[in-house]
Amino acid sequence: MILQAAAIDEAAALLAPVVERTPLQVSPRLSERTGAQVWLKREDLQPVRSYKIRGAYNLIARLSQAERDAGVICASAGNHGQGVAFACARLGIRGAVYLPGTTPRQKRERILALGEGMVELVVAGDTYDEAAGAAKIAAVESGGTLVPAFDDLRTIAGQGTVAKEIVEQFGGAPDVLLVPVGGGGMLAGCLTWLAEHCPNTQVVGVEPSGAACLAEALRAGAPFDLPKIDTFVDGAAVRRAGDLTFAITRHFSPRMLAVPEGRVCSEMLELYQVDGIITEPAGALASAALGAFAPEPSQSVVAILSGGNNDVSRYAEIVERSLVFEGRKHYFLVNFPQEPGALRRFLDDVLGPGDDITHFEYTKRSNRELGPALVGIELSDPADYPGLIERLEASPIGFEIVGPDSPFYRFLV
Repeated sequence: MILQAAAIDEAAALLAPVVERTPLQVSPRLSERTGAQVWLKREDLQPVRSYKIRGAYNLIARLSQAERDAGVICASAGNHGQGVAFACARLGIRGAVYLPGTTPRQKRERILALGEGMVELVVAGDTYDEAAGAAKIAAVESGGTLVPAFDDLRTIAGQGTVAKEIVEQFGGAPDVLLVPVGGGGMLAGCLTWLAEHCPNTQVVGVEPSGAACLAEALRAGAPFDLPKIDTFVDGAAVRRAGDLTFAITRHFSPRMLAVPEGRVCSEMLELYQVDGIITEPAGALASAALGAFAPEPSQSVVAILSGGNNDVSRYAEIVERSLVFEGRKHYFLVNFPQEPGALRRFLDDVLGPGDDITHFEYTKRSNRELGPALVGIELSDPADYPGLIERLEASPIGFEIVGPDSPFYRFLV
């Protein structure tokens, strides 16, 4: 095998004085919903608010003195950079963190704070993979050590320690372990350790639908660059799976699930509003899979809540995506007759008693008979949508549904 469980045990011993033994908490909400016993592994409570500290510290702490003197370089969507920054400050090593332009401000500020003056930030490209390419070039030119976010055996071993910790806390092996996946480092580490110590645990890898690079690599037989990715789940928006993580994952052949970004948003809101837990999109990936993955009622299920570095300014978009996914929010282009009372008739004849207009853009032009308006309607019950369409079709007002393939839709959501 490429990686042995013993390497993960060694990493656990190295990390013990550094990382938090994060809580393993039962989730009454998800347990009631699924009928299973669902637990959340709270990696959002690490010093850097994500599990990434495990892999980054395990790699950097093992560098020779010459390598430490040359400094380290990494690419990150935010969380890995925080782990590297924490390790640099703790070990007294200079570092540079390359970030895509989509990295939330909150994560950038946390990297600098955790680095305590030992790291610099470099923004390169619009995706993680573009930042990773720039970091590789910088490492070659400077002689610094590249600290991969997932595709290095030391990183994988460190991230895999979460599986060992879960089993120790649980007092045995859970029936199912849901692991969020970006490049596949934590999944590869968990698979390796559990295969030797708890072979009956079903491991499920969970990716965002818009960036399912590892599942696509497994189908194709090799990693490759996805032609397009959705960067909303920024902590897991990876265009290409790692070579090592792919090889390890293919050896164990776990079940892979892809979760729509809208479902992730709905889970983020429930974690916040019901459970009082703040997560980032990637942090809610694993538990969001329970909307598609149905465990047996008697099974014990652990979902790794991988990170809590969410920028509060993103919640407006999170709510919007959730409403659209749940079928509560819909957009239309409506051609109103440019005459008094047209909007009033629309409100009286088309909208249901529980419907609400949440978006309205209209400019009156006196030289036209019809005036198009962009209208967003929120339904109190998604099941009311067919009735709304029936009332629109029965009215004399022309309309067009603004669907996901429309440029208007991409502008709004």
